[in-house]
Amino acid sequence: MARAGLTAERLTRAGADLADEVGFERVTVSELARRFDVKVASLYSHLKSSQDLKTRIALLALEELADRAADALAGRAGKDALTALADVYRDYAREHPGRYAAARYRLDPETAAAGAGVRHAHLTRAVLRGYDLTEPDRTHAVRLLGSVFHGYISLEAEGGFSHSAPDTQETWSRVLDALDALLRNWPAP
Repeated sequence: MARAGLTAERLTRAGADLADEVGFERVTVSELARRFDVKVASLYSHLKSSQDLKTRIALLALEELADRAADALAGRAGKDALTALADVYRDYAREHPGRYAAARYRLDPETAAAGAGVRHAHLTRAVLRGYDLTEPDRTHAVRLLGSVFHGYISLEAEGGFSHSAPDTQETWSRVLDALDALLRNWPAP
């Protein structure tokens, strides 16, 4: 019998909190059971495995990020939209480092297609409507933005920029200026 009060949703949220505390890679059903002071077996009526838990956390993180991005993009276009989207990712990574790592967890194609990852692509494409890009350049630009945002955020989180001036906020602003200029002047094939 399942312990009263434990649900897959509650365990997922607790797992997401745990990821923010100890790192996404250290999240397991065993560690979650310790947090609830229950036997691991009692969680298996709600979760299939640690991989299932991580998938659920990834889907939660993607949904939270997509909701924030949609709110931030409302009524914005061009560089303002580009900056808003970039800042959502960076702020989320700072506030929720474990969840942010979870949002980049590799999902099987069926799960990915049913999750909020698709919304992220649509939101990025919405930003790109402010620029004069056609296919396949729009797809190239989506990949470029994802690479720059996530690469910068990951390097910053790991302390990669902490050893020198200028301040990382100044660099972030300059990177977004450069992306805006590139998107406005996208090179011909």
